[in-house]
Amino acid sequence: MLAVLSVRTCARTFTVANDCPYTIWPAMFTGPSPKRAVPNYPAGWEAQPHTSVGFSVPNDWTAGRIWGRTDCDFSNDSASGQTCLTGWCIGGLLCNPTTGTGVPPATVAEWTLQGDNNKDYYDVSLVDGFNIPMEITNNAKCSTAECPADLNSLCPSALKGPSNSTGGVVGCQSSCDANLNDDKTNSPDCCTGSYSTAATCPSSGVQYYSFFKDNCPDSYAYAFDESSGTALWQCDSALNADYTLTFCP
Repeated sequence: MLAVLSVRTCARTFTVANDCPYTIWPAMFTGPSPKRAVPNYPAGWEAQPHTSVGFSVPNDWTAGRIWGRTDCDFSNDSASGQTCLTGWCIGGLLCNPTTGTGVPPATVAEWTLQGDNNKDYYDVSLVDGFNIPMEITNNAKCSTAECPADLNSLCPSALKGPSNSTGGVVGCQSSCDANLNDDKTNSPDCCTGSYSTAATCPSSGVQYYSFFKDNCPDSYAYAFDESSGTALWQCDSALNADYTLTFCP
């Protein structure tokens, strides 16, 4: 059974569940916007195996991100030093609200509520690589965004990221972060420079795109993955959907 801490003071409730057999440290970031509305919960916390938390979010939460950190040690917490093997952020346990996005590789859940055309937009992103399986579900019967596969165990040698104390791979890098292209400022893997538009950065030019997309077809696998039709999900904002993010579904 999941132990749930629930707070409901707004129209939306998010539940973040850790169904992994190991402890993770979820983190949360709100993208810059004029309103900068933020959820009613800390920007980082410890999640023991098979526990969950619930919290309120603004109806117009914009460019919100939640991801999981692994193999963390906050005993010597600092504002800028690395505290986790994957997904760590500046600020330590509580990510800095302005610079606190996770350091790759990290699987990321993303939302913009009440976006264009009164739609909620959400996805599970592998643009920053992968560290933990996850899925996004909701109570409005809108689509499930997910990457339920353990890509760490399948990760190609060229993309393997950090390893834990027993030698197990705990992160699989994107082709951009693995530095497969020497110039990251003008790279088809990173969709930068002359490759910075959807027309000039097709998925066919991104190395290992098929690895991520074939294993996690309902994820956002590179910077312009909208064209796949199974990357950026929508839900009518009038449904006031509550969302659940599950690690290791």
